[in-house]
Amino acid sequence: MATKKYKEDFILLAEAGFIAVNQADEDAALKLFRAAELLNPKNPLPKLGFGYLHLHKLELKEAIKHFDHVLETDPKNEMAKTFMGLCLSMMPNSVTKGEKILEQTVKSKDPMIKELSHSAIDFVDKFIKKTPGPASKS
Repeated sequence: MATKKYKEDFILLAEAGFIAVNQADEDAALKLFRAAELLNPKNPLPKLGFGYLHLHKLELKEAIKHFDHVLETDPKNEMAKTFMGLCLSMMPNSVTKGEKILEQTVKSKDPMIKELSHSAIDFVDKFIKKTPGPASKS
């Protein structure tokens, strides 16, 4: 297959996709994640990337679909769990469920997962659970 010689570029493509998301370049992100997925369809990074893109656009239900897909094949994937917890904590009827997930992932041995989970919990406490909420201000 013609893609074999590019297998070593998988991680570069996936990482570049995350960078493109952070730079709000949706078109590039989609192309990079699709290319990475083509090179290694079983690796969860492209699927996490698609979910991350939707999370950045606050398309939370769509993001959750991608994180769920990753967790179906790898229930211990802490990145997918953390992003899932973050998404759920921003949905009015799922805040508690999201917090429970984040409370689990904050105990991660991975310092980046731990930091992201802790920041998400702080965000929920300061902005989501605050009464009155930010949406009620005029």
